[in-house]
Amino acid sequence: MPDITETDMDAEQAYQPERIWTWKKANGGEFANINRPIAGPTHDQELPRGKHPFQLYSMATPNGVKVTIMFEELLALGMTEAEYDAWLIRITEGEQFSSGFVDMNPNSKIPALIDYSSDRPVRVFESGSILLYLADKFSAFIPETGSERAEVLNWLFWQMGSAPYLGGGFGHFYAYAPEKMEYPIERFTMEVKRQLDVLNRELEHKPYIAGDTYSIADIAIYAWYGSLILDNQYDAAEFLAVHEYKHVLRWAKQISLRPAVIRGRKVNRYWGEESEQVIERHSTHDID
Repeated sequence: MPDITETDMDAEQAYQPERIWTWKKANGGEFANINRPIAGPTHDQELPRGKHPFQLYSMATPNGVKVTIMFEELLALGMTEAEYDAWLIRITEGEQFSSGFVDMNPNSKIPALIDYSSDRPVRVFESGSILLYLADKFSAFIPETGSERAEVLNWLFWQMGSAPYLGGGFGHFYAYAPEKMEYPIERFTMEVKRQLDVLNRELEHKPYIAGDTYSIADIAIYAWYGSLILDNQYDAAEFLAVHEYKHVLRWAKQISLRPAVIRGRKVNRYWGEESEQVIERHSTHDID
């Protein structure tokens, strides 16, 4: 009988995809209890509605923080028409699969917004879409025309396309997967560091990502990469050697000191320091 080497045994035990994939509910991982391969609601529940024109349903993840920062920035400009109610959707408990939330966003992802300021309510989902909708509605944090507007949109959509590599890719396999696997961690680490290098090169000669003016592109990118590079998201700052990206660090620190950013990051947060939590927001006094 030929000897069976350790390499042979590893090859036999290596994962091989099924010919037709089937869903295995007990697949491990931190979010396995809410992940599923089908859309639609899991339970009937209407969403609450407050008194303000804008009703936000969210949680203080990077995508959720984008929108609460935007609202707080608008209010800081004195735009009282941007008053909003922010209702907590606990995504770890599957609240995004309620019938009311699915009616707002068929993709069952936070954040989701309803604008009641006109005769016909407008639903807006996807964080980048919400930022653009609010920027256009209030003519703030985005140029109205020309190459400057195009540059802001370039970077807004760059962030929307890049986030899955950072959150769903690197973050998942480095921090949340039930076991460490070399190939996905190496693959997504390489891509995240490339993205940080893209930002670092762009920010070397300008204060904000699209030029001289703070915009929704900065808000969108800061929510992900500012959190990563300043707050040690995924406990990965040392692993990613974030100190190498000095221009990104300068930019992120500058944005993090804005009062509206400090306020917006607290909304719909229910973890961490108690002083940093505003579980739901229905007036400026909730944050004060």
